Amino acid sequence: MANKNGRARDTSIDDRILAVAARHLAEFGYDGMSVHGVAADAGTTRQALYRRWATKAELAAAVVAQIPRGDAPSDDGDPFLDLVSELGDFRSGVSRPGRMSLVGTMLQDGTDDDVRARYRERVVAPRRARIRAILERGEVAADADLDIVVTMATGSWYARALAGEPVPDDWAERTAAAVWRAAGGVPA
Repeated sequence: MANKNGRARDTSIDDRILAVAARHLAEFGYDGMSVHGVAADAGTTRQALYRRWATKAELAAAVVAQIPRGDAPSDDGDPFLDLVSELGDFRSGVSRPGRMSLVGTMLQDGTDDDVRARYRERVVAPRRARIRAILERGEVAADADLDIVVTMATGSWYARALAGEPVPDDWAERTAAAVWRAAGGVPA
């Protein structure tokens, strides 16, 4: 894409800005992330950043937009094992550097509402939909409260993290079994 002067825009600057903004958002939260700090650490100017993103909220939203949504739930014929796999994927994602900090950032009062909504749309809602779809394919109780059960699936990870407890290696299997039972199913 050319700018007003006809020169092509340097997309490597975009990439550097987004990488630094992602790190700053995770390290400092939305309130602590500054356009000046992002630009300086990305080796560019605030003007170059503002030509790409008009506000800090737009920049943070662009960072959130880069988070992978994840694939459709696996369907290997055994919904319980698919749930174990989905929770294993969740664990891998939330264990990446800066991801728990990003979750905390989304909970801060000062985080822009649009950024928070985009995070929910990009990260939270797809994961919840995948877990729910897996549970709906399984042999669970017709009257199971799937909203609560889905929340339990990932909520146990966050509760352990907040309590400072290490997450056991078999967390995905144990959580899947507990969630399955809570939904009225019997794990294989």
